[in-house]
Amino acid sequence: MKLKNMPIEEIELLSYTDLTYLLLKENNKSMNTPSIFKEICNLLGYSDEEYTAKIGDYYTSLTIDKRFVLLDNNEWDIRDRHSVELIMDDDEESEDVEEVEEEIEEEVPEEDLDVIDDIDDDMDDDMDDLSMVEDEEEEE
Repeated sequence: MKLKNMPIEEIELLSYTDLTYLLLKENNKSMNTPSIFKEICNLLGYSDEEYTAKIGDYYTSLTIDKRFVLLDNNEWDIRDRHSVELIMDDDEESEDVEEVEEEIEEEVPEEDLDVIDDIDDDMDDDMDDLSMVEDEEEEE
């Protein structure tokens, strides 16, 4: 059912972010914050003063909700319509790791590295002494 055809009682039960999701889905296009919230305020019968007072909180709720993505043109859209492609170059990754390792070696004195190794060894020894207990055994 379209938002415009919904009874006001049903619309009032929805959160701003739910209304935003429905608006973006119905319009099938991205929209900026003021446009979306103005439509929501019109649906709910809010005054211009209420619009002004609530738009900041509305923007915050959009940034928190994982269903939405803010595009480069400062418009919101449904995240499902957009994909992110991560391309990792193996050469760059290994160079970055080597650089970090070199920086750590330069910053940490040799005797501190020995202490860290000793702590790691002690932790490994402690882990060897642990045993797994099944839930049933634990209750007895």
